[in-house]
Amino acid sequence: MRFYSSILSTTALAVAQPVLAETALVTEDGDEVIVVTASRSEQPLSQTGRSITVIDQDRIERTQSVAVVDLLRNVPGVTFTRNGGIGTATSVFIRGADSDQTVALIDGVKLNDPSSPGGGFNFGNLLTGNISRIEVLRGSQSVIWGSQAIGGVINTITRAPTDDLSIDARAEYGYRDTGQVVGNISGRFGPVAASVGAGYYRSDGFSTFNEERGATESDGYRNFGANGKFEVTLNEAVSLDLRAYYSDGRTDIDGFIPPDFLLGDTAEESNVEEFVGYSGLNINLMDGRFRNRFAFAYTSIKRDNFNLDVQTFDALGRNERFEYQGIFNISDMFQATIGAETEASKYRSGSGDADQSFTSEIDSVYGQLSVTPLEGFTATAGLRYDDHSTFGSETTFAGDLVFSPNLGNTTFRASYGEGFNVPSLFQLFSSFGNPSLEAETSRSYDAGITQKLIDGKVELSATIFRRNSRNLINFIGGTYENVGRARAQGLEFGLLVRPVETLIWSLNYGLVDAENRETGLKLNRRPKHSINASLDYDWSFGLKTGATVTHVGSNFDNTSNTRQVEGYVVVDLRAAMPVTDNVELYGRIDNLFDEEYETIFRYGTPGRSAFAGIRLRY
Repeated sequence: MRFYSSILSTTALAVAQPVLAETALVTEDGDEVIVVTASRSEQPLSQTGRSITVIDQDRIERTQSVAVVDLLRNVPGVTFTRNGGIGTATSVFIRGADSDQTVALIDGVKLNDPSSPGGGFNFGNLLTGNISRIEVLRGSQSVIWGSQAIGGVINTITRAPTDDLSIDARAEYGYRDTGQVVGNISGRFGPVAASVGAGYYRSDGFSTFNEERGATESDGYRNFGANGKFEVTLNEAVSLDLRAYYSDGRTDIDGFIPPDFLLGDTAEESNVEEFVGYSGLNINLMDGRFRNRFAFAYTSIKRDNFNLDVQTFDALGRNERFEYQGIFNISDMFQATIGAETEASKYRSGSGDADQSFTSEIDSVYGQLSVTPLEGFTATAGLRYDDHSTFGSETTFAGDLVFSPNLGNTTFRASYGEGFNVPSLFQLFSSFGNPSLEAETSRSYDAGITQKLIDGKVELSATIFRRNSRNLINFIGGTYENVGRARAQGLEFGLLVRPVETLIWSLNYGLVDAENRETGLKLNRRPKHSINASLDYDWSFGLKTGATVTHVGSNFDNTSNTRQVEGYVVVDLRAAMPVTDNVELYGRIDNLFDEEYETIFRYGTPGRSAFAGIRLRY
């Protein structure tokens, strides 16, 4: 009853401070919002009952954020921790789930790293660059996305090909000799549509070890990234889809100094090279009612560390996936989705355990049926079966419904999802591993409502959720064991106000109560409260201005709950001014009041910083 008592008190507070928990069903132009992450294909947002937030290109450009996690922190129920500045190890927590229990995607292809201890993805090198859209799907989603989708799915989508020739480029400079250049060109040439881009970022940075605790040297970072998409139309029914993404990041880091082995200034360096490739054959049959996709996806992540030019760590993880998906519009009422996948994961490490190399395979089939018996109501249910080469099989189920009785002015949503997370290759086969491990599993529930008022000028939303997880893998007595149980429950509130076309005010609040069911203690690095408020105004003479206030509450840094990291408030300002139809100047001040804070104990965060840039569009 304690949690539900807190719901009542928080609901009373939220009347004064509500939050945007779900993305609006239509765009500012009145077009229906289309999402691709909920079902791995294009789908109107009005036809899914799952909790999903979309960060579109306009929002990405308005905030001027460099790192993807700086955008994710504005999503209710999502928080992150980072071991210093951009480029350092970064974890993202969706509704209190571990970062290893989140599926990370780039253009729909999994980024999760088989060489990391938990198999998760390090968001540290994921920059906004040429990313044009981010979809955040909250709740257990393993029926469609398979292993690791316990907390949710984050899909970052790069710029798509265009029919007309289009060029977008920008450059900026600022705080601590930080510079960035990004460019993208797209267009159609006969049957081939293409979008190709690249970017470079460098910074002298600040110390990974918190400068407020005595650090004296800066830890710099540099990153080169590239992206490409090609769509080849062979005929009206057959097309090819080719995608690639590359990132090469190098960051200075700090280590633990003997004899006390406390974090301090060191000369260590971390390198991460990521490559993602995708090739797909699309075949549409029966006048487009039966859409088939045959694809191969490849992910490679290479990591190594150096200390004074001596290699101290080396690891390589690879995923190779063959997949098929078919979507059949049976009638106006029924749509069926079927799919099959086979994935091989490979891990090689030359650190700690000398030259270890491991592999595993998983085969999967899934099916999903959506029913729309009347306008405004859609129900979906799905089932998935996975067979892993080591731990055996797992079956998961999911279902959701969405109902709007008044053409989207009031929308009710509810969903149930099951998730699982395959033990990582390190957890199974390293010298600390246990080949008898079973998959981590979860069951999640959520329900919410979105209400539009005053002809859509005001939009309120609220979602309540709960997730129970079992068989969590913990390191005990020198090896890994399935011993953990956890529960996460909470609320997401949202408010969006647009009194006039040129003014937007949004507010969101997330409450996440994440608990270790074995000990009764709070899960570490999961803040209970997070609030984000944003105000944007477009002036009549072209100037665009905005401000964001972010508050993240206190949390425990360790599993024993004996060390607390204090909460913080950060204020950011931004502005952009068109010079011509094709040229725009922009600038921002991050952490306006120079808030001193940490997301991880003893690790630094950026102080007040200013940046200015120019954007070109043709």
